[in-house]
Amino acid sequence: MRVVIISDVHANVEALEALPETGDQLWVLGDLVNYGPDPAAVVDWVREHAAVVIRGNHDHAAATGDDPRCSAPFREMSRVMLAYTRTKLRQDQFEYLGSLPLYSALKIDETAFFLSHAAPSQPLFGYVAADSPRWEKESETAAADVLLTGHTHIPFIRTFGERIVANPGSIGQPKTGSPLASYAVWDGRLELHSHRYDWETTARKIEKLPIPPNVKRDLTGVLRTGGLVERGDE
Repeated sequence: MRVVIISDVHANVEALEALPETGDQLWVLGDLVNYGPDPAAVVDWVREHAAVVIRGNHDHAAATGDDPRCSAPFREMSRVMLAYTRTKLRQDQFEYLGSLPLYSALKIDETAFFLSHAAPSQPLFGYVAADSPRWEKESETAAADVLLTGHTHIPFIRTFGERIVANPGSIGQPKTGSPLASYAVWDGRLELHSHRYDWETTARKIEKLPIPPNVKRDLTGVLRTGGLVERGDE
């Protein structure tokens, strides 16, 4: 079976629709919404195409109004765009996001997978850097052959003995220093992939939103550069 794994779509329908393949199954590790201009379209697309979907901290925030607990540089962007997002979703979409599981354990052939948006010990908010030694303990917590996690927007694959920990990166808001959208594929082994998409169209949509100019600048800067552009650098 060929499984395509994506995470952190963040209401970027252009990146989602440009995904080169969905495999036999598509797994989504959360954060369908916030930051991007098309939350409703993304939720509908995921509901139609994905076999497994996990709740992310921004999905949880959209459904409940709770704080998504973003890092300081993204806090204003998140606050402004969460308010926008909540004006664009239908009631059934709120209910869908709120009903998504915090984790999923499943098996393909003889391989056991554990899926969570953030670290399994804190599946909504647990931010663990790609190179952190904490991942070994998190892989033990997951008690699976392959732990798949998102949240950081940074793709990686690490091994701890017989266990694999991997992050597909972000398809909708890459933070790799490149605008390329990131995802992963499992077909008996795990590989990281990336693809180009029309980020300029997404940026133009953001520019037309009724939000403060500084938020537009920061959001489009992340799309263009794959990271947060410091004010004054342009």
